[in-house]
Parts: sequence; C-alpha cells; structure tokens
Amino acid sequence: MNTSSAATSTSAVAPGKSHYVVLDGLRGVASLLVLTFHILETFSNNDPTKQIINHGYLAVGFFFLLSGFVIAYAYDDRWGRMTQWRFYKRRLIRLQPMVVLGSLFGAALVYLQASSVFPKIGTTPVWEMLLVMLLGCTLLPLPKAFDIRGWNEIHQLNGPAWSLFYEYLANIGYALVFRKLSVRWLAVLAACAAALLLEVALGGERRDLIGGWALVFDGIHVGFAWPLYPFLAGMLLMRVGKRIASRHASRLAACCWSWRWRFRASATRRTIGATACTTLYA
Repeated sequence: MNTSSAATSTSAVAPGKSHYVVLDGLRGVASLLVLTFHILETFSNNDPTKQIINHGYLAVGFFFLLSGFVIAYAYDDRWGRMTQWRFYKRRLIRLQPMVVLGSLFGAALVYLQASSVFPKIGTTPVWEMLLVMLLGCTLLPLPKAFDIRGWNEIHQLNGPAWSLFYEYLANIGYALVFRKLSVRWLAVLAACAAALLLEVALGGERRDLIGGWALVFDGIHVGFAWPLYPFLAGMLLMRVGKRIASRHASRLAACCWSWRWRFRASATRRTIGATACTTLYA
C-alpha cells in the first residue's frame, strides 16, 4: 500500500495560505508511478533491471521533496505559538491512520501472496502474522527475526511503509534542527546531503538508489541518504521563494518525469533530472 502520498498533501497547510493545486496533481502522478513500480516488482524475478518501469521508485524522492516544502510552508511561521509536542501530535494524526490501515490490509491479504516470490508466507502461523500486524501499526522497524515474507523488510505487511518511517525521522529532524537553520546553512546542509546521495548512487553495485527497507547497514545507509536531500531541498525551495509561473506546469513536469523514468539509464542522471524538474515546476 502506498502511504507516502499521505504525508505530503498540500491540504495540510494553514487556512489563509495559498493552496498549490499543481503539487496535488504531481503527487497523483508520482503515486501512480510508485504503484506501477510495486505491481511490476513481483514479476522481475528480483532483478530491478528487468522491470519495464525500473526507475519508477524515484518518484518517492518527489514525495520527500514535497514533504519538505509543505512542512516548511505550513509550520515555519507557527513556532512562536506551537510546541514541539503539538507539531508531533498533528503529524501523528495526519500520518498514523494510513500506517494502521496499511498494516491491516496487508494482514488481510498476506496469505494470498504465498508463492515462490514470498517463500516464507506459506509456513508462517497466523499468530505470528497477527503479532507482526500489531507491531506494524506502530511503524517501528522490525528486525529479521520477524521476517514472514522472506524479503527481510522492516515492515513485513506493508513493505513501502519504510519510506513513511524515514518521513517521520525527517519530521523529527525538522522540529529539532532544520527549522532553526538560516537559508545559508540550510543550503550548505542540502549540498552535503546531495553529496551523500550521490555517494550512495555511485557506490552501489547497480548504480541505483534501491534500498531502505531492510534493517541492515546498506539498507539504513540508503534509508537515511535517500530522503535527506529532497526533504532539505524542498524546505530550501520554499524559503528561497523563487517560483516559475506556468499555466501548464503540472503537464510539463509530468511529461518530464515520464521521459526521465521511462526505461533503463543511469540512476544518478535520472535522480538529478527528476529533482531538477520537480524543483523547477513546483
């Protein structure tokens, strides 16, 4: 279940502020790309290069960028009258219902997935599945001992929820540190985060950014690097305030994405291109 888009709705902004309809449209396009990627994932024989839309997962980067933009836009001017706990409470109310629903739906359908693709499901007792379901409702990352599908995921019944887990971490980082930074220091931190993201993309065996869902060093490495740059870039975009007005911005950006994520190419080039397109037309 794709829960990333729940974190980035532009309807979360305060009353009286402009509502960027174009961002809602782009969020819908990105959601469809991620959904298509995950549907085709099970038919790739665990080889991402064999997927028709094998770079569709890069749309998740847009969710992180949009999240940074929306969070900064909605909350930067509220901290004089809002506590950290109130911020956390608002984000929990916004995000956690989708986490719970994702875990419940995953549990309801898990045994229908029993196959060679998910080798452990057929031998998993119901009580263990229900325990994983309850733990999944908390969004806490699960260790390998709770692996009931055979993919070593931190969220067994809703694999894509790993991105929402790191979304929560980004929100905590915003409340504790990022919101206090000046534009200059935010730009410096975003540049460092971009360098980290390039290191992950160039240092991997396949030269991609696939990962983040496993509780192992490589997975955590990707999981932290993957959302950090786009989230900070989204905040920076909001604070700099530079926009390009275009009547057809949503169509232009969507077409640009379709070209960038069409088939096989360098993940580094696609990441840079997709982020540039998103930033330009946001």
